[in-house]
Amino acid sequence: MTPQDILGYCAAALTTGSFLPQALLTLRTRDVSGISIGMYGAFTAGVALWLAATILWVKIVEDRRAQERGLRNGKTRPQNK
Repeated sequence: MTPQDILGYCAAALTTGSFLPQALLTLRTRDVSGISIGMYGAFTAGVALWLAATILWVKIVEDRRAQERGLRNGKTRPQNK
């Protein structure tokens, strides 16, 4: 599993589960006027991780395309020493 996969899974878990604290608070208090800071914190962190995962994904795609263009122009990949 790549770091990008881990970021994506964490983002998905946080954004999906972010509403659980609010739902539990509402069920416990029977009051919908209360706002759970935990829900908004988890949601914000999840969205930030989605952003980070997307930025990394775009960079990887751009790097692969640049490598392909270099190989098509007759250049070879650098040898690991």
